[in-house]
Amino acid sequence: MATIDPRILGTWRMKSTIGRDDAGSILPPPYGPQAMGLAVFKADGRMMSVLCDGRPSLPAGEPRQFMSYAGNYTFDGTTLTTRVDVSSDASRIGGDQVRSVRFESGLMVLAPPRRLYAGVMQHQELTWERIGD
Repeated sequence: MATIDPRILGTWRMKSTIGRDDAGSILPPPYGPQAMGLAVFKADGRMMSVLCDGRPSLPAGEPRQFMSYAGNYTFDGTTLTTRVDVSSDASRIGGDQVRSVRFESGLMVLAPPRRLYAGVMQHQELTWERIGD
C-alpha cells in the first residue's frame, strides 16, 4: 500500500462553496446558501463524502441538492482521484472523481473540473475544515 499524504487524512466539514462562470462572475453557491458536507479520508486509501443543501425548507419547486459517494482514492499532493464504488448518483459508479487540491490557512480547497451545474458551465471550489483525525 502506498503512503498517503497526511495533509488530507481525517474528517473534514464543508465550510463554504463558490461557483463561477467562464467569465469569472459569481453564481449561486453549489448546494445552496447553507451547504453542508462531510468528507472522511482514511490512511487505508478509502474515502467517503456527503454533500447537501442544508436549508430546513426550500422554496416551492426547488429540488434539494444532494450527493454522496465513496471509494478508493489516491492523492499526489495536488490531485485527488477517487475511484467511485458507491454513489447516490449511479452514473458515477465505476468512474473517477478528480479534484485539484490546495491547502490554505489550515483549510483544504477542492476544485472539480469545469462542469455543467444548474444549467451553466461552472468552476467550483469547496472549502473544508478538518474536524477530526
